[in-house]
Amino acid sequence: MKITKPRLALICGILCISIFPILIKLKLAPGLISAFYRMTFAAILLVPYVLITKSFKLPTTKFILLAALCGVLFSSDVAVWNIAIQDSSATQASLLTNLSPLWVGIGSFFFLKIKPATNFWIGTAVSLFGMITLVGFSFFMELNFDQAFLFAVLSGILYSIYLLVSKKVLSDVDVLSFMTISLLASSIYLGILCYCLDQPFTGFSDTGWFVLVLQAVICQLCAWLSISYATQHMRATRVSLSLLSQAVITSILAWLFLEEQITLQMVFGGIILLLGIRITFYDKTISFKNLFAKN
Repeated sequence: MKITKPRLALICGILCISIFPILIKLKLAPGLISAFYRMTFAAILLVPYVLITKSFKLPTTKFILLAALCGVLFSSDVAVWNIAIQDSSATQASLLTNLSPLWVGIGSFFFLKIKPATNFWIGTAVSLFGMITLVGFSFFMELNFDQAFLFAVLSGILYSIYLLVSKKVLSDVDVLSFMTISLLASSIYLGILCYCLDQPFTGFSDTGWFVLVLQAVICQLCAWLSISYATQHMRATRVSLSLLSQAVITSILAWLFLEEQITLQMVFGGIILLLGIRITFYDKTISFKNLFAKN
């Protein structure tokens, strides 16, 4: 598989967002306010840059509104996912959120001109099976169908809608302008929501503030500038499914920094998951013989 600039950007974005669950597990700030500062600090850093470098290009009213909608969708996704992961296990929240490729595939089939290829559906099935293997089949016997469960599923749906809408916007708007509008809309929306729900805007430890800034710089700016660039040049279905690989990287980071155990089953699950992603990037008819061949 040839590593093009969009694919390289996608890899970089996945690496950056893979540390996010580790930071959220620290629980140094409430989930909703954490999402607010992630967007706001990112906007504070990005806006001066695009103004000084004159990188911001004002799109038409239609695309301004769509980019702002993307900001609301993405910030809502981050907010409900933060709450889900803090109110349940990170495993449950991550698994349910990562159903998003399925929603993206269905949405692409009905709303985008480019329909998902057969390889996408095969790759999705293989990847989801890999994800299930990674977290453990016994895990499903312990699922709690509570608010956290619903929020995790909602997170995946919101994220899939965000990917489909952003794909439309990025066909006419450059990445920096899109991110600027999206982040400003996210910050205003989450700021109003946090104020109405009486969330604490201050009172965090120095470590807590550092983690909030880290989320903004690494998990938001670096990650989503890269992923938005990839989305602009690649199929939304491929991007959404590729993001599942963050589960593998997060497991490795959790093993390194949180001393969480990696089992042989998790290794097999990760391999199956990555194989499913590999299938979606294969443009020819699939066969066991040519699946691993270079293309």
